[in-house]
Amino acid sequence: MDATTYDGQPIAREAPFGAAVVVWRRGGGGAEVLLLHRAHHGPEHEGDWAWTPPAGARWPGENPLACARRELFEETGLDLPIAPVAFGEGDWLVFAAEAPAEAVVILDPEHDRFEWLAPEAACARCAPPAVAAQVRAAMKVADASAVVGAICRTAQA
Repeated sequence: MDATTYDGQPIAREAPFGAAVVVWRRGGGGAEVLLLHRAHHGPEHEGDWAWTPPAGARWPGENPLACARRELFEETGLDLPIAPVAFGEGDWLVFAAEAPAEAVVILDPEHDRFEWLAPEAACARCAPPAVAAQVRAAMKVADASAVVGAICRTAQA
């Protein structure tokens, strides 16, 4: 029997089995991380996998980068450049993406709401702990991006 997602979509038989995209933006109080709430356990569900970054299973034969971009667009309507995160080495890959402050999130039926949260608040909301670890790893990329951006802006001034 082939592995499938909760809604019957096929899952790749070999690693990586899926990808997560940690989306962040620059808010007035610092970086903010996008978390989505899964709808299929109901709006009150707050346990494991209730709140996650955009993520999903890789289809058989699908390129991991294509999987990450597809999941990001399907779940949020966002089409953003993404960068791999060193954390994602193996069964599940992790990517980071910076969204503009005015980005409009359009949820798919799999999710019933979303929030932009400070990184540590996002990590506290994510369960199981492996999801929070993905967010922390991606935010290191975001921190590096902010530093590089600041250096470039200073050099251009």
